[in-house]
Amino acid sequence: MKTEPTLTVVVPVYNGGAQLLRCLDALRASDFSAYEIVVVDDGSTDDSALLARSRGVCVLQLGSRSGPAAARNRGAGHARGEIILFVDADVVVRRDTLSRIVARFSAQGGVAAIFGSYDDAPLAVGFVSQYKNLLHHFVHQQSSTKAETFWAGCGAIRRKAFEAVGGFDERKYSRPSIEDIELGYRLRRAGQMIILDRELQVTHLKRWTLRSLLRTDIFNRALPWSRLILENEGMIDDLNLRVADRVCAGLTGLAVLCLILSYFSIAFLLGTTAMLAVVFLLNCRFYNFLKGLRGHWFALRSFSLLALYYFYSGTVFALCYCAHVVGNAFGLTRLGQRAASAGRVKDAR
Repeated sequence: MKTEPTLTVVVPVYNGGAQLLRCLDALRASDFSAYEIVVVDDGSTDDSALLARSRGVCVLQLGSRSGPAAARNRGAGHARGEIILFVDADVVVRRDTLSRIVARFSAQGGVAAIFGSYDDAPLAVGFVSQYKNLLHHFVHQQSSTKAETFWAGCGAIRRKAFEAVGGFDERKYSRPSIEDIELGYRLRRAGQMIILDRELQVTHLKRWTLRSLLRTDIFNRALPWSRLILENEGMIDDLNLRVADRVCAGLTGLAVLCLILSYFSIAFLLGTTAMLAVVFLLNCRFYNFLKGLRGHWFALRSFSLLALYYFYSGTVFALCYCAHVVGNAFGLTRLGQRAASAGRVKDAR
């Protein structure tokens, strides 16, 4: 490696185990040479730090578990490269991933950040794992290349741009959440350009269960993302927030309401059926995508999880919106914002 690397790869890890080794081995097999790897151990209770050192990379250790936002910030602070690439510890990059990123930045000088997506060949077995990873791939592949946010599973950013907006908000996001999405919001507000490179694909190793999916989607994504949208007083038309997705969330909520009302009149079941049929039609491209990869039965089962996703994400947003309106009516939201601002000023001192 060169003394002054062009690229610094920051890998935050908490109890990474064998997945971390696969991640690092893939990075070390890159066809690009002017890079360094910085692994930040976020208070692991296993031998993640020891495993990382066995691969000859720089390892930084946090005193206690502080979350990926803090870990990434620590790694970025140690970076020597002009470009910082964030890669999750359960992600396997391709041989040309690093060279592709550097080439894109070189070709597009006005771009501040670039991110990719999971590929369509997730390695974790099981229906829920396959569904979750394939949904991520599909959503990113259908989204605009001129992105309105950022993804840190495999996302790169110019170090100057990262420092200019203050990095990840580790105070607000002390556990895995939407810290990368919020960073993207601040980058765009600062007038920076973010690119979604659909060909920048990596393999995800994470195994999902229904319980972990629900917990993550509701508490680590839907809830904080709804709050972020309301704080910014605007909803982007990108990724999971496209107009069609919002319509599907509303229709799914109404379908559940009609299902409840069918207790009083069976006619409401027709409303439930009609609304779910519209949701299905609006997602027929996703259904055909899954059918082509995994067959009809997998695609049909996936629709049930997708409908469930629309229901709980829509419900969470509706509850957050009501709380936001009530908070504004009684001045609670402004009071909370002033308190948070005062806290940040105190910390700066």
